[in-house]
Amino acid sequence: MNQLPQGMPGPTGPGRHVLLVEDEPHIAEAVRFLLMRDGWQVSVHGNGADAAERVRALAPDLLILDMMLPGASGLDVLAELRGDPATAALPVLMLTARGLDRDRAAAAAAGASRFLSKPFANADMLAEVRAMMAARPTT
Repeated sequence: MNQLPQGMPGPTGPGRHVLLVEDEPHIAEAVRFLLMRDGWQVSVHGNGADAAERVRALAPDLLILDMMLPGASGLDVLAELRGDPATAALPVLMLTARGLDRDRAAAAAAGASRFLSKPFANADMLAEVRAMMAARPTT
């Protein structure tokens, strides 16, 4: 039986669900595979138009949100989530292909918990997700 090291997230249960909102299929699949291999339950959604609705329906423990999406930008989605008491405290890792300082500033102003530029190393993605979940208050 394959067991995860002590202290690592398991595949099910509270605090283990990540929603990835990413419209590029190759990136979405790579991140999904990486996180699932690390023991996370991962849901993937591909557009911004109804991303906030999807967040509310799935109630993930962490959201990984691309900045540039069809239908609505990641910043618009994040602003909507931060304005809703039910999702205001959700940890959000914002992704962007540009990585410009102004993108980081815009993501921070919109309420992103952390920011990661594409392309990113697998180890960086895992480190960000693990750190965000470790910092999340338990209820």
